[in-house]
Amino acid sequence: MDEQTSPDLDYTLGFSEEFLDSLMRRTAKTHAAYLLPHLKPGMRLLDIACGPGSITVGLAQAVEPGEVHGIEIEESQVSMAQAVAARYQQANVAYQVADATDLPFDDGFFDVVHCHDALIHIPDATAVLSEARRVLKPGGIVAFRELICGSSFTYPEFGVLDRAWEVFEDVIATADGHPQMGKELKTRLDEAGFVDSRISASFDLYATPEDVAFIHSIVDQWFLSADMQDLAISFGASSDELVGGINEAYDRWKDHPGAVCALAFGEAVAFKP
Repeated sequence: MDEQTSPDLDYTLGFSEEFLDSLMRRTAKTHAAYLLPHLKPGMRLLDIACGPGSITVGLAQAVEPGEVHGIEIEESQVSMAQAVAARYQQANVAYQVADATDLPFDDGFFDVVHCHDALIHIPDATAVLSEARRVLKPGGIVAFRELICGSSFTYPEFGVLDRAWEVFEDVIATADGHPQMGKELKTRLDEAGFVDSRISASFDLYATPEDVAFIHSIVDQWFLSADMQDLAISFGASSDELVGGINEAYDRWKDHPGAVCALAFGEAVAFKP
């Protein structure tokens, strides 16, 4: 299978080293807690858009001796996920490059399909949900946790940091993504034919000095990078003046004793009839 399996799955935001660092902070306990009570040993689970596999290994532990399959569109992510699984000696997980809108698995193959923070970036989210339903057994579980950009915040915002979130939203939307997908999950799952949706929400909160330094680093080296801002400006979502204002405000923010950043997520567990 080609590394870029579908033009619809081009990841606009890229995979910089700083962004990958943020992904590696995610674990099943911190980012899939809403799903863990539904998992049982022996289940077969699919992790869509598994990234570097830091969540996947925890899910694999929860369903041992059941098998886990992780898919990604980027070969580099698959290689990293394989290395993470080897580090944890997690032998019941396998990874491959694959297209979430055209899954390479038979009908009714899985007991669980999980996805974290990926529908927001995939233009044809309906196709992903349709494929998830196809590969699930009757009674199988689907679980999604997706960002709600409009409910995420940075405080204090110094009169400009709310605009940084708006830029982020605009870039995603201009790339035909869904920046409020976390709000839409129940409707999307109902429309895809799933039943008995269990809806929840949570924040990823960054408030310790170490967290604040980490977020500032992500902003400085990824969000405010030349590549990202050139993209935002080309989309009409930002300007040189706004970039300068956001940069200055984040430098003030990192030294403020009340600095907090919170990412809001909608969570949904539902079932295939």
